[in-house]
Amino acid sequence: MMSNLTPKNIKKLNSKRGLKLFFKEEDMTVAKALRILNYEDKLKKLQEELIKLQQWVEAKGEKLVIVFEGRDAAGKGGAIRRITQHLNPREFNVVALPKPTPEEKEQWYFQRYIKNLPRSGQITFFDRSWYNRAVVEPVNGFCTETEYRIFMNQVNGFEQMLVESGVRLVKFYFSINKAEQERRFNDIKSSPVKKWKFSPVDQTALERWDDYTLYKTKMFEETDTKFAPWIVIKANKKMRARVEVIQKLLDLVPYDDTASSQ
Repeated sequence: MMSNLTPKNIKKLNSKRGLKLFFKEEDMTVAKALRILNYEDKLKKLQEELIKLQQWVEAKGEKLVIVFEGRDAAGKGGAIRRITQHLNPREFNVVALPKPTPEEKEQWYFQRYIKNLPRSGQITFFDRSWYNRAVVEPVNGFCTETEYRIFMNQVNGFEQMLVESGVRLVKFYFSINKAEQERRFNDIKSSPVKKWKFSPVDQTALERWDDYTLYKTKMFEETDTKFAPWIVIKANKKMRARVEVIQKLLDLVPYDDTASSQ
């Protein structure tokens, strides 16, 4: 550990932010503090690039859709918050739809998602998406086998139509292991400010782990296409996952910073 105490790292630890970490947590260590400080430095630089990406989307009239899927407590929402933290709120939407209304249940399944697609120059983040029907709904009995099969037969065609119509579609899947999901659930349940997040579906997620795995595998096999591939983010370590997903997004979207200088 002493080898990490370079002049640069000592300066970080002695900064206002570095000292605050030690006052905030009794069990804070030098190694942990450096991990957090280095993560925050990296995140800040990536968020600056995200601003350029958003300005490029707006200037070029792009329509960017970013899907976030993964098991419960995988960190999807936290990643979206870091991505959007400094973006222009007028030019993006975060969509996290509740369960369908009786009227929506009578509609074509994709209809309520279509209503939330971005206009020209805008980014839409789906915190869970139409892929609810690929995993969550069949595992929990929220759809019939026929409804599931119809969805699986239609989803690739639906996404191909989006892409051919000029939508840039990026699909992320946040992957965590069973022990990490259980640890996060326990953290959520014991936190006064987080326990509202723990849903009835969460309560059965661990005991239905294998069922989720089965449907997730089918989803990857049938919907990992050339025009809309899945990008898997290993999300057991939250800070690492957030950096990785932003870096992947920046690598995938061919933005430049000329729009920001106009």
